[in-house]
Amino acid sequence: MLKFSRTRYKFLRLNNKVAIITGAAHGMGAAEARMFACEGAKVIVTDITKDRGQSVASAINDAGGHAIFKSLDVTSQFEWEKVVKSTVLSYGKIDILVNNAGIVGIDYSDQMSLSNWERFIDVNAKGAFLGMKSVIPNMVAAGSGSIINISSVLGIIGSKSSHMGYNAAKGAVRAATKSAAVQYARQGIRVNSVHPGIMPPMLSFNNSKDSELRLDPAESVPLGRSGLPEEVASAVLFLASDEASYITGTELVVDGGLIAI
Repeated sequence: MLKFSRTRYKFLRLNNKVAIITGAAHGMGAAEARMFACEGAKVIVTDITKDRGQSVASAINDAGGHAIFKSLDVTSQFEWEKVVKSTVLSYGKIDILVNNAGIVGIDYSDQMSLSNWERFIDVNAKGAFLGMKSVIPNMVAAGSGSIINISSVLGIIGSKSSHMGYNAAKGAVRAATKSAAVQYARQGIRVNSVHPGIMPPMLSFNNSKDSELRLDPAESVPLGRSGLPEEVASAVLFLASDEASYITGTELVVDGGLIAI
């Protein structure tokens, strides 16, 4: 049961902030939505999975938070424009964007599939770009904003079991984050990336298989386990909050020590 406990902090870390979170119908996105709402944010839960997205928003509202669901295919500039326009009409601003939506790239039988390459680039890289493109004008006008792009450890290192298109897309998110951070820093916009390691299987645009790495993380992760969506959400919350006011253009790795090996 969702509970809005604030015992760790005497203040709401995102009080009256307006946040758009993509891919928020499940997994890390849902955890981020719940955590943001607990900290006082008005959350726009977006996803292509309408029933689950509406369920997440309803659970937040039932627990005393504030959330609305908007259908969003992140590869569509038109749909992005609709979500941004409706958010600004409803709340007058957009303080935070979390580009969380993506498809998983593990264990594809054809590692040289061009169609898979194009799909990874389209959803994981283009989707994040369109999100930034769509919200930055409003943030520039307001003189502030925080964008968190969810990349992956596979945007930094390689993997025997991943399609290289996935690595390329997540690497593109990492590099684009740094460029956006530099280009819009003087306008008061912070842009950072978060790089999760091995996480529980997630629903996605496709049905990705589990790799051997995912099945036995104790063999590969120094901390000996997979991560939890809430552990990634906590990192995202920090970067979204004013506690990270002097942090931009950086990458926060949440991987149990995987890339330190």
